[in-house]
Amino acid sequence: MVMMLARPLWAVVTSLTGPGSSRPQTLVISCNVTVESFAEDLMIALRKFHALAFVVVCFCSLPVFPQGSGTTGAQPMCEELAQLKLPSAKVTSAALIPAGKFSGPPAVFTGQDLSAFYKTLPAFCRVLVQAMPTADSDIKIEVWMPVSGWNGKLYGTGNGGFAGLIDHHQLGTAVSRGYVAAGTDAGHTGTPIDAAWALGHPEKVIDFGHRGIHEMTTAAKAVAKGFYGREPQRSYFFGCSDGGREALMEAQRYPEDYNGIVAGAPANYWTALLSTAVWDTQTLTVDPGSFIPQTKIPAIANAVRAACDSLDGVKDGVLNDPRQCKFDPSTIVCKTGEDSDNCLTAKQAAALKAIYAGPKDSQGRTAFPGYLPSAEEGPGGWGTWITGPAPNKSLMAFFGTGFFSNMVYGKADWDYKTFTWDAGLAAAEQKTAGALNATSADLSAFNMRGGKLILYHGWNDPAIPALNTINYYQEVTRAMGQQTADGFVRLYMVPGMQHCGGGPGADDIFGGDGEADKNPKKDIRLALEQWVENNVAPGTMIATKYAGSEGERHAVMTRPLCPYPASAQYKQTGDPADAASFACSKK
Repeated sequence: MVMMLARPLWAVVTSLTGPGSSRPQTLVISCNVTVESFAEDLMIALRKFHALAFVVVCFCSLPVFPQGSGTTGAQPMCEELAQLKLPSAKVTSAALIPAGKFSGPPAVFTGQDLSAFYKTLPAFCRVLVQAMPTADSDIKIEVWMPVSGWNGKLYGTGNGGFAGLIDHHQLGTAVSRGYVAAGTDAGHTGTPIDAAWALGHPEKVIDFGHRGIHEMTTAAKAVAKGFYGREPQRSYFFGCSDGGREALMEAQRYPEDYNGIVAGAPANYWTALLSTAVWDTQTLTVDPGSFIPQTKIPAIANAVRAACDSLDGVKDGVLNDPRQCKFDPSTIVCKTGEDSDNCLTAKQAAALKAIYAGPKDSQGRTAFPGYLPSAEEGPGGWGTWITGPAPNKSLMAFFGTGFFSNMVYGKADWDYKTFTWDAGLAAAEQKTAGALNATSADLSAFNMRGGKLILYHGWNDPAIPALNTINYYQEVTRAMGQQTADGFVRLYMVPGMQHCGGGPGADDIFGGDGEADKNPKKDIRLALEQWVENNVAPGTMIATKYAGSEGERHAVMTRPLCPYPASAQYKQTGDPADAASFACSKK
């Protein structure tokens, strides 16, 4: 029977005595043809060597399936992975999913129905793994492998919040682009805002902190080898928020896991960030008169724009660098006896000013960056993350109290009002910093392996202060030296982007215009791969703002993203919605 190869077959022919040279010569043949044709091409190549002696090594990267069999040949190969032996882990399921037949959950954070998306997925081998590195570990992992068209790469996906589930949309997007895709719940089942699983389970906290992603990566490489006959040639990790923290954990603790890493809005200084969450919640709620209701958020946003929008040379609703904005909340304090949605009371203005400034320790020193003006408005703004629909109902309030109740003090009924900055942060550092903080600036091991790291953060982030990522980048450049850091690290600050996306600015940096796999200037994923594989360092990127529903999306704004510390400056001419009207400058 004539057999077809689902992936290329390589022959590496090494001549021990090449013509006219005493040095060995190597010829590589790559073809996607029948075995008979491959053999014929190989013999022609060998005759050209005129070699007295040679070595021939052949590699087949996928199982050989009968011609015209579709996925029937892949099915037994996939199902046999159920018997694959893994260290400290076991395969619990291995099944071939025909094209368009996967049925999965809705989107992780929005609840959006993904049925139409799932119907677009190619055939893939879905392998479920349970990792148990400790007696109290239960790390669920999924590995999706395309039956055909594997690009030879692994795509590791990060989590958000307290993790607890696997993002099937991320896995589906990656496998559709030819990657082996891997995801994990990081060692527990729950919602991203639930930390009850951590109470009394220190090993699960470590699994969540860093071990779960490492176990996922190790298992994914072994599973890929079991299916394709070889491990991925390149491995990449992409994460934002907690996923950004996980990304930096990989670079710092497990530098051998990935060749390239993208860390977006990283929650890497976890203990200080969640201490800030509690401090801000106290600021807004200990005195009931300090709480800022959602109905007043538009008035704050309008006042910020009025004071600061034109500072960057163009009035477009986007602050290019909010550090330049010196908005004073006292300018919108209500007149005596007045209280409306168009102004703030004196107590509300004081609370707003404190949150902008950031928490203070007992000596009055700024202990962690505050939230910059311009992040207030929108569905992904302060009304969701900082103030919430009611006192103690913001996402950061949930994260802060969940962290201290279950991971630091071990008391489900812990009262956030008892928190003080000095004592609270010290307790968090002592109990959890070793497992959760990804703050080491020494990335020398990752750099020595040729690893590349791209950081990005939205200036309008209301969840994780944008200045935190700038601080970390500057710590890396000080520790590694600017020249060394420039060889493997980039930071992009995104004007108008909120937490990992959204906001008034151009927030798409992952090729959302359908030009996937075509334009590394618009797709940070491709920029990373070019850097790793071709040593082409990323320069100016182009972010895009889209409008319209799925299938009818169209670009309404583009904006250059400059490697930090440069930023995009308006040329004082041209359409402000066009990236061509801006130039990168370090001034």
